[in-house]
Amino acid sequence: MLETRRQFFGRAAVGLGGAALTSLLGPPALGHSSPPRRLVGGHHFAPRAKRAIYLFAAGAPSQIDTFDYKPKMDALFDQDLPESTRMGQRLTTMTSGQERFPIAPSIFEFEKVDNGGDGAWVSELLPHTKTMVKDIAIVRSMFTEAINHDPAITFICTGREQPGWPSLGSWLSYGLGSANENLPEFVVLNATWTGRKEAQALFNRLWGSGVLPSRHQGVALRSKGDPVLFLEDPDGISSQARRRMLDTLGRMNERRYTELAHEDIHTRIAQYEMAFRMQTSIPDLTDLSDESESTFELYGPDSRKPGTFAASCLLARRMVERDVRFVQVFHRGWDQHANLPTDLPNQCRDIDQGATALVGDLKRRGLLDDTLVIWGGEFGRTIYCQGDLTRQNYGRDHHPRCFTIWMAGGGIQGGIVHGETDDFSYNIPRDPVHINDLNATILHCLGLDHERLTVKHQGLDVRLTGVDSSVRVLEELLT
Repeated sequence: MLETRRQFFGRAAVGLGGAALTSLLGPPALGHSSPPRRLVGGHHFAPRAKRAIYLFAAGAPSQIDTFDYKPKMDALFDQDLPESTRMGQRLTTMTSGQERFPIAPSIFEFEKVDNGGDGAWVSELLPHTKTMVKDIAIVRSMFTEAINHDPAITFICTGREQPGWPSLGSWLSYGLGSANENLPEFVVLNATWTGRKEAQALFNRLWGSGVLPSRHQGVALRSKGDPVLFLEDPDGISSQARRRMLDTLGRMNERRYTELAHEDIHTRIAQYEMAFRMQTSIPDLTDLSDESESTFELYGPDSRKPGTFAASCLLARRMVERDVRFVQVFHRGWDQHANLPTDLPNQCRDIDQGATALVGDLKRRGLLDDTLVIWGGEFGRTIYCQGDLTRQNYGRDHHPRCFTIWMAGGGIQGGIVHGETDDFSYNIPRDPVHINDLNATILHCLGLDHERLTVKHQGLDVRLTGVDSSVRVLEELLT
């Protein structure tokens, strides 16, 4: 059907309005000015957690050198991984051409730490983490199907290996709405790292809204300069003048809504209002001058350096205090294909004190019981060496068959170790946990049924955890 000249220019004006907001705040979807429309009815049952913080170790930490202790490997140094263990598993192009798959035992010492149960093995690389094993659940039997970084990160963040689908944080925003009026319900931080300099790129689809309404996508805060672009009013424009402009624009958009009844128009109004309030709330959030000296000591010296993982953890705590629903901190550099004994200690040093301080800080403030914290990457690493192997140096390739994460707070039972891998940290003989099971459990802790949290798209009910009937909530981890 042909459109009239008036309709064409009206549609163009809508596009310009969206472009103006993009120039103000980067991604177009920023939040709600009031509690959102309950598309799925809010909580499906009483939640264990009100909010969540996901500390994502992008690049895949080596479970063998951190949490999955394999002492029998010392005697098998430089021997080939048995084919009966590998069982023809497909390999990445980085090691598929190797003539041998020599076993590389971890060079790091492990300690069995009292966790109130049978104990937890933790590497010397994580001395601060050792102090909180009674507060965390260590899951050693995670697995995924994806073997390369981009599809694997996309898979664990969105439930599919292909781009274009809603992220975990967007599903939480869609299902639960906002708990505050002055900040987005889903915020993303990208922390600096000191391990391998070359790191996998992260794309904003990892916190995108996909087929959900655009207002549910995450808002990424910058660590340098203004946390959000164009946060300050332009020279010559006062706050009062901007308020009058937004009021006028709101009335114009409301008139437009009466003509078209298009939901994106109300989304746009809410975005402008959120942008206005963020001019005050974001500087207050990122101003750490009111934090005590003891808090900085808890998080460590890096917490005073904007953009570090420790500083991001401190900001995450400030966000959940202000009822931000979901905070995701990405920390890159965990991709140790070579020089693992040099690079991995730096990565662990980046996160060890900050992550431990976050859990402890939430606990002392009475927030841990209703704040879920997750740490982990997209897959694991191989027991066999990629490239040359010596007693002092080795690297590890990607390994989707098993990896380790930990969880704390928000209904998770602390002091437990769940799952088991074989002697080679290669296969899972007991209690396997798929990444869909992990996401189903996260949703469950926040009061959402992963099977009922759906959106209609192209005639189908889409959900985060897909259509596999075997996906389950990890009841054994829950309090």
